[in-house]
Amino acid sequence: MNRTITVTGTASAKAVPDLVTLTLGVETRRDTAARAYDDAGKAAAAVAASLRAAGVQDVDLRTSGLNLRADLVWVEGQGQKVTAYVASTNLQVGIRSHADAPAAIAAAVAAGGDDIRINGIEQGFADASAVTAQAQEAAWQDARSRAEQYASLASSRLGAVISVSQQPVHSGPVPLGGMVRASYAAEALPVEAGESSVSASVTVEWELL
Repeated sequence: MNRTITVTGTASAKAVPDLVTLTLGVETRRDTAARAYDDAGKAAAAVAASLRAAGVQDVDLRTSGLNLRADLVWVEGQGQKVTAYVASTNLQVGIRSHADAPAAIAAAVAAGGDDIRINGIEQGFADASAVTAQAQEAAWQDARSRAEQYASLASSRLGAVISVSQQPVHSGPVPLGGMVRASYAAEALPVEAGESSVSASVTVEWELL
């Protein structure tokens, strides 16, 4: 029976992100459903137009989610009463330059006024292939180093590679900031790039000699 050793290596690689993903919400509260829905559409259109004027391309604008509901309160002796109607929608925005991000965000806030919400900002890569390759290579080296150590402890050495499998790494983006109710006068807040990381994990089986 052939002896084998199976080891999982993990690593990450860092680089300066080149993509800002902004999650915006539009929420209107009106006395009728039709008004809430209509005003939400107008606000969303104004926000999208301001982002296009700031240089955001159509391919980087995506609407997600549409909700229209009644706000209800319980009145003693009368039951539930409708106090207002609320319409909401979300807009995912990709900004491909950190230098453009503060002005684009400020323009969206100004266009949306009191009906806009900033639900989060994430930083990543438009094309993560290069940094992913670095992480994968480092994960391979980590796996080999661990395998060589265990093989030495077993008074053996590594032979041929029998199998390789890449393991999924779940590392979701972390939103920065929470929900914000904006005013019509908006100052540009800085967006610092810092570094973002990509992780990789690989499981390798070697023959033991």
